[in-house]
Amino acid sequence: MIRKRLLAGLFSLLPLGITIWILKTIFNILIGIFKEPLFWAARLFNVPEPNYWQQAVFSLLAMCCLLFIAGALVQNYIGRRLLSWLDMLMLNIPGVKGIYGTIKQVMGTIQSGKSGSFKEVVLVHWPTPDSRILGFITSRGCAWATDDASERVAVYIPTSPNPTSGLVVMLDESVIQPINITPEQALTWVVSGGSVIPGDFNEKP
Repeated sequence: MIRKRLLAGLFSLLPLGITIWILKTIFNILIGIFKEPLFWAARLFNVPEPNYWQQAVFSLLAMCCLLFIAGALVQNYIGRRLLSWLDMLMLNIPGVKGIYGTIKQVMGTIQSGKSGSFKEVVLVHWPTPDSRILGFITSRGCAWATDDASERVAVYIPTSPNPTSGLVVMLDESVIQPINITPEQALTWVVSGGSVIPGDFNEKP
């Protein structure tokens, strides 16, 4: 009985604990970025050094301001030129250009909202003909990889419980099966190891 209640308490509080840990990690990263400039400003104006929460609030506000300024800059000619120069610089640094280029392409795809980019959830036969696994259509332009220019789609198959790692396979569109669930429901199912059934399917007998 004691063990059962301890486990029930653990699984009840674990999501909250993980959420708090993630938020604390983000705050610590922000504080690490802005701590030295903030302490320098405090010494310059001869005021007491800020405590942890004051540092966290200042860092969060400073990051929001930086994002706003960056967003405003890239919407005018000078900002776009600066961003283009930064892209060229990063893409010419060995060991950095691969990581930066990949992240740049992924973020550009998400921002542009291209059709089929992680928005369509499908079922595919993987890894055996009798198996089914959830995947996300990421691109429909895979003719470059086939000799006969056949219509193939790129499907990202996430792993559980970490969906950020997985496989990308090119499949004929005729062998994939669309499924009527949202990408958020699919990711929740993957992260939970299949224990959280997507929304409407919970109501089925």
